[in-house]
Amino acid sequence: MQFSRFGEKFNRYAGITQLMNDLNEGLRTEGAIMLGGGNPAAIPEMLDYFHGVSTELLADGALIDAIANYDGPQGKSAFLKSLAGLLRETYGWDISERNISLTNGSQSAFFALFNLLAGEQTDGSFKKVLLPLAPEYIGYSDAGFDDGIFASCRPEIELLDDGQFKYHVDFDRLPLDDSIAAICVSRPTNPTGNVLTDAEVARLDAIARERGIPLILDNAYGTPFPNIIFEEVTPFWNDNTILCMSLSKLGLPGVRCGIVIANETVTQAMTNINGIVSLAPGSMGPAIANHMINTGKLLELSEQVIKPFYQARSQWALEELQRQITVPGFRVHKPEGAIFLWLWFEGLPISTKELYQRLKARGVLVVPGEYFFFGMPAEDNNWRHRQECIRMNYVQDEAKMLEGIAVIAEEVARAYAE
Repeated sequence: MQFSRFGEKFNRYAGITQLMNDLNEGLRTEGAIMLGGGNPAAIPEMLDYFHGVSTELLADGALIDAIANYDGPQGKSAFLKSLAGLLRETYGWDISERNISLTNGSQSAFFALFNLLAGEQTDGSFKKVLLPLAPEYIGYSDAGFDDGIFASCRPEIELLDDGQFKYHVDFDRLPLDDSIAAICVSRPTNPTGNVLTDAEVARLDAIARERGIPLILDNAYGTPFPNIIFEEVTPFWNDNTILCMSLSKLGLPGVRCGIVIANETVTQAMTNINGIVSLAPGSMGPAIANHMINTGKLLELSEQVIKPFYQARSQWALEELQRQITVPGFRVHKPEGAIFLWLWFEGLPISTKELYQRLKARGVLVVPGEYFFFGMPAEDNNWRHRQECIRMNYVQDEAKMLEGIAVIAEEVARAYAE
């Protein structure tokens, strides 16, 4: 069978495909320790809440109404209005339902946005998306119709006390030229848990406005919901910002609901793409989220349940990692948000792809760091740091976490000893 250029591109076995396959297989493999995927924690209070909400919406017919009818290609109108009202009243943003569109998951949103802006242009030129802080989310890397749509650069590394470190945007390295169509960054960052400071966001916004390009902020873990963010930051949006959110990390990954907040031109484009590609986004997630807004539970649960759970768990996991892993040069990125810890083994004698295979053979699944450094200039291909980091989540139960950390400690020590 002969595939088209599109078919050849998206028939590849990508890093994100491996991650999701490992997640699927691990969930069905007895004894597997899942420290790789991005499935949110099963927080008992949230599971109980969603059970109650689903029961209530089923009883009053709202859930059946949601799943028995199409929404429009922009998404469920009631949810769009409720969310716009919440953001307008909470933050004073000049926003209405005309600034919000829904997608079948945030991965679908980024696929549409990247190809809307980058790649081959109608005038024959080629545009790219600038990722100002590598490492960056693995799910972006293969999302372009055209290859090579990302440009990224290495960050500044600040060494902190207690065996931690933090990445910062190196503004002097940013490849800012006419080929850049947009700037995109996740906040908190997947995979590292890094949170851009308000000053860094403001500077990126100023650069984007000066160049007449949008700033895309991936807010899948951020404020105001699900609020898995441990730094004091100001929620950011303006008419040149494309703010992407999700219901997944509230604890609803299965409803596949992404949220894009942008100017009306982008909203209309996303709506048109939805109509062509999928007719309309799903209805169940917006029905639940709309109920959460109307009852005042969306921000309350994010602040009082979700954030404290992840913050306490991340600190516990950090302490266990530092207790068990004793090789020299081991550091952990300061946990500032998201559901991962980013481990750096400076001077690791093997690549983290090799370490990944060794850990997988022992039933422990992580994600090798090499996948997250894409779009970098050729002169950084030999930057050893790219092969010294792994991403692990910290959302499994404590017994599994302890077992998995012990295996990581043993395999890393063995690698250094060899």
